[in-house]
Amino acid sequence: MHAHIAPVFRFPEGVAFWVVYVWVFAREFAVLRQARRAPAGAQDAGTLRLIVIGQNAALLAATAASFLPWLVIDHSLVALGAGTCVLAAGGVARRVCFHALGEHFTGAVVVKADQPIIEHGPYRWVRHPSYTAGMLIFLGVAIALDSWLSVAILLVVPTLIYLRRARVEERAFLETIGEPYRAYMARTTRFIPFVV
Repeated sequence: MHAHIAPVFRFPEGVAFWVVYVWVFAREFAVLRQARRAPAGAQDAGTLRLIVIGQNAALLAATAASFLPWLVIDHSLVALGAGTCVLAAGGVARRVCFHALGEHFTGAVVVKADQPIIEHGPYRWVRHPSYTAGMLIFLGVAIALDSWLSVAILLVVPTLIYLRRARVEERAFLETIGEPYRAYMARTTRFIPFVV
């Protein structure tokens, strides 16, 4: 039984994916590096560490799973193209969120009493669009890895991590800002506009 080599790991098929991957994750690493320089306080509840360890472990597990010869996605080049497009869409969406939050975007959960509630751009409809974008990023990587097991890993693990982070962040906003944030929560959904 031979290992499965997804097109993402072959030249020249995988080149476009890796260009997009580097473009997306270079910004993500910059955010994490900045967040680690300013230690997270009690509001973060360990979620920065959870993101760093959990998502990297999920990426490693999904990559290893992609070499298994079963549960392969049948249309490898289609999966590579679709995964690259989803990864790029997630990267663009994350950058839109970074821009919308401006100076208030932080890698760790830090809420100040005088901090405004951002309600423009994607934050008009969704409380955590950057986490939705993050889930898209991991889904894109998973599809490109050409393995249904990789898709399962990178759907479940980042989603659970972002759910935990969203709850922690919402609690910090409610404790620090209070009723204005509660009203914002009543007007918006957590991850997907008009759905959830």
